[in-house]
Amino acid sequence: MLEHLEKLLDQREVDQIWALHCAKMAQYGFDRLLYAFTRFRTANGFGNLEDTLILSNHDESYLSEFIAQGLFNDAPMVKWTAQNTGACSWRWVDTQARAGRLSAAELRVLDCNLRHGVRAGYSISFPDVNVRCRGGIGLCAEAGLRQHEVDEIWDAHGRELMVLNTLTHLRISAMPFASSRRPLTPRQREVLEWVADGKTSADIATIMGLTVATVEKHLRLAREALDVDTTAQAVLKASVQKQIFLSGAPPTVPANLASAARRR
Repeated sequence: MLEHLEKLLDQREVDQIWALHCAKMAQYGFDRLLYAFTRFRTANGFGNLEDTLILSNHDESYLSEFIAQGLFNDAPMVKWTAQNTGACSWRWVDTQARAGRLSAAELRVLDCNLRHGVRAGYSISFPDVNVRCRGGIGLCAEAGLRQHEVDEIWDAHGRELMVLNTLTHLRISAMPFASSRRPLTPRQREVLEWVADGKTSADIATIMGLTVATVEKHLRLAREALDVDTTAQAVLKASVQKQIFLSGAPPTVPANLASAARRR
């Protein structure tokens, strides 16, 4: 455990952290994972999918149907994750279905899951002091495992599974990531950083050796990339996404997030 945690803390890229976590969860019998994290949750949902970090090692065919076609919006465990924190056995969904408490849309999600072999597992919803943030992960058991066997695994190893998943979430959520539209260019990041420091467009033009018109162009493109209306909103969103004031390389869009967003 300690060796794994040291490796986890040593990683500097989201993809590396994710690969490490997938390998570790497979040792417990969870061979397919679906993680999502947003910093822009709204009162009515998770906000724009393009502002959500989604990581998964599920088959592309399942992700195409579940994510790109929007089935996740009606998924019972996704709704549970949005409304609760902690861990929940997927037995809860079966209980709701048997009691006739699931809508037709929710039952369609269950049908999709069954067709793709997503039958047994556990979900975790991570707490956050920021009400706009929400992260969760679905741990899907390998083929052949039934829910009662998954519950037995959780009974035996739930404490360490919670620690491993929570620390992985904390590492991933602390990393910079851009939306799936496009990351900011170096010039766009720099002008936003100067705005955050209280500089005017004229000040920035002098500092960067540009014309005021060019500075305004970079600010306009930054607003478009971030999908906001004002420069103040752009500074806030870029800061929340950790796209500005970077000590290392700029954030990139995870391939699975970009492809899923393009299909919508």
